Amino acid sequence: MALYNAFAVMTVLAALFAYINHRFIRWPATIGILFISLLFSLMVIAVGRIWPQSIDDISRLVRGIDFYTVLMKIMLSFLLFAGAIHLDGKRMRTQRASILTFSTIGTLLSTFIIGGLLYLLSPLLHAALEFQYCLLFGALISPTDPIAVLSVLRQARIPDSLETKISGESLFNDGVALVLFITIYDIIEGGGGHFDGGRTVLLFVREAGGGVLLGVALGYAGYFMIRSIDHYQVEVMITLGIVAGGYLLADRLSVSGPLAMVVAGLITGNKSRTEGMSETSRDYLDKFWEMIDEFLNAILFLLMGFEMLVLPFNKMVVALGLICIPVVLMARYLSVLLPIGLLKYLTAFERNAIPILTWGGLRGGISVAMALSVPASMQGELLVPITYIVVVFSILVQGLTIGRVARKLV
Repeated sequence: MALYNAFAVMTVLAALFAYINHRFIRWPATIGILFISLLFSLMVIAVGRIWPQSIDDISRLVRGIDFYTVLMKIMLSFLLFAGAIHLDGKRMRTQRASILTFSTIGTLLSTFIIGGLLYLLSPLLHAALEFQYCLLFGALISPTDPIAVLSVLRQARIPDSLETKISGESLFNDGVALVLFITIYDIIEGGGGHFDGGRTVLLFVREAGGGVLLGVALGYAGYFMIRSIDHYQVEVMITLGIVAGGYLLADRLSVSGPLAMVVAGLITGNKSRTEGMSETSRDYLDKFWEMIDEFLNAILFLLMGFEMLVLPFNKMVVALGLICIPVVLMARYLSVLLPIGLLKYLTAFERNAIPILTWGGLRGGISVAMALSVPASMQGELLVPITYIVVVFSILVQGLTIGRVARKLV
């Protein structure tokens, strides 16, 4: 009953905040809901100074929701699939060299640049972090978040080729970042003495390669089933089964569920949807997954705003978080600049692609979820609030301005 009560309250607030945003603010829905929930959290904190009981009740509700489990184990599969089915597979193929390079080499570069810069700068605030914890932060903050990116790019109106690069990278770099995060986490947990390069490579191949293969299998299994019938209710149910069952199977097989969902979504959107469905079925499928996408995004960004109520902020933490904003942007710039230097001989890039790709690399809930999984023994109480500060800046500032930046530069 407690879980249902929390879900009911969050659904009501998400609907209310979405209405306020659409009626009065008119920002992209996810950004508007995050902004309103942040304002609401600040109001609760202010009222709590007068009536402490009010903030205690709401904080207890927020603490009762396991953000990591809700996002990584429940919502992420549906959000990634919903995003992937609407991507143009042909455009993705034309940009595959850029997407693959940014999501692998770019993520690796960003992790080590952020880790190195944070290690050098943290002593200035009397918060000297060991290099291993700085590297862990680099791994969790480096991936551009597909949920934040896709929801913002729909309204940014940037060139199609750039939108494909940014959205494609954000969908595929999760696997690389998660493997990096898990590897660094394991090394720290084991005292730093059991790093095994061969094991790391096998982990990456199993997680990433296995996730892609599972996604292909799920996507084509769904395609053959959908092609053999013409009944939109059953066809939509098949796509639900692909997501719910496929993500569970990925967890059991210890392969990347996010990559499996992305690949399955791409196949469903570009093959099952176009070759196996009638016009009526396509219309219902699109509307159903658009609604799922909107609803889950609203809940996710509402929860992110309310996390402010339970995070341990102080002057040092806020200062360190503010320093990390230019650090993350600098790392993003370099992790885009260097791969483009390699790729410019193989593929053409748009004018001013580097600053647009830098500013369009939004961070989001996935980084917050990974940070929340870090225990206090690994500086989790410090990494979570600075991650939150970087993510909020990324979504509110970069997300609101990427469209204008792109229009001025292209």
